Amino acid sequence: MRYFQQLAAGINVTPLMNALQRQPELWDANPIRTKHPGTAHAQVSDILLRFNDIEEYLRTGDPTTITDDREAIPYPAWEKLPQLRPIIFDLMRTVEATRLGRVIITRLPPGKEITPHVDGGAPAEYFERYQVALQSLPGAMFHIGDESVNFRTGDVWHIDNSVTHSVVNNSADDRIVVICDLRCV
Repeated sequence: MRYFQQLAAGINVTPLMNALQRQPELWDANPIRTKHPGTAHAQVSDILLRFNDIEEYLRTGDPTTITDDREAIPYPAWEKLPQLRPIIFDLMRTVEATRLGRVIITRLPPGKEITPHVDGGAPAEYFERYQVALQSLPGAMFHIGDESVNFRTGDVWHIDNSVTHSVVNNSADDRIVVICDLRCV
């Protein structure tokens, strides 16, 4: 496969899933990825754990104020979900990452999709994109170019987000993944 590389399988995601279950208020606390016009992510719910500093955008509504997409800052969910940190730091050690960028937990309900799109800027050109499947059942298909993969719960994947990609969830339950951008040199 050119666009997908599996790095791990069967990692224990139960503590993090339990923490998510106990804190439903974390979902969609900041809808910047899901509510802007033309977004490919309109049908997902997000938890931003590390993301760009968007305070100026929130004050002004001007998206051009989000200029530094290489610098991600911790959001309140980073402290509220400490169960995620060992997963992220183990991944960083595995790939010998030197910098942590965006970290997002995203949930795609059954019958919904992330429409085809290409990521740009630092998330595709400076960082490498990884996904950790927290819940993914048969029928939740990730497509990149001419390749498709059904992540299994506990899988860790490197993906090429600089190529047109999409997700269709034709499974019986939510598809929940951690998106993690790492700088590897």
